[in-house]
Amino acid sequence: MLRSFLESATRGWKLKRTLPVGMRRIPIIVSPSCGLRFLFRPLSRADPQLVGLALRYVSEGDTVWDVGANAGLFSLAAAVRAGPSGKVYAFEPDPWLVQLLRESASLQDTRSAPVEVIPAAVAQSNAIRSFHLARRSRSSNHLAEYGQSQTGGTLATHSVVAITLDWAAATLRPPQVLKIDVEGAEGEAILGGMALIASTRPVVLCEVSSERRAEVTRMLASIGYRFIDGESGRECAEAPWATIALPA
Repeated sequence: MLRSFLESATRGWKLKRTLPVGMRRIPIIVSPSCGLRFLFRPLSRADPQLVGLALRYVSEGDTVWDVGANAGLFSLAAAVRAGPSGKVYAFEPDPWLVQLLRESASLQDTRSAPVEVIPAAVAQSNAIRSFHLARRSRSSNHLAEYGQSQTGGTLATHSVVAITLDWAAATLRPPQVLKIDVEGAEGEAILGGMALIASTRPVVLCEVSSERRAEVTRMLASIGYRFIDGESGRECAEAPWATIALPA
């Protein structure tokens, strides 16, 4: 009951914090509506695995595509690693989070890569889609056909523009690192980006639900990717929940 009260009472809050990335502390605007961990925990403990992936896999000068950017922890950590010659594209369909991301992007200094926010969902085809805002954390927002049990129901449904990664590749710099966290729609996101992934061979960092495991494994294995479990560091025969997919 207390959790529900806090989630409701703090949904519109914005908090300016600093995110430790290596030896730097970077400014970021977060909200408890993206998870109560942003209210009670220092950002060094909010999602250390996500920041750790940016530190490990993003290099100077890289272009990074962050699909399902949410509050932007990965985007901004990646921007630090990529440096001024790099570029980060943050894809996010929730209009409220888009504003949050743009505020954070405007606070970064010239030592970080520019962060460009793309206000769109990513799917298997270009379309207008229904997008559910989760009653609990905005990190559980999802396209209408998907979603996880953590949503706590739907607060509202909006129409959003959905684009494919292949379509975006016609105008954006191709990625060296592609991070995907889209609450069950990862199969669609990868299917709509197969030409891009096959031609540019980025590192793919993806949360993969059990329902999409076989599909994601088949698609990425067919173009020569192998799988690492991001939690254990072990090589896997199929895509795990915390997938690190590396071109063979």
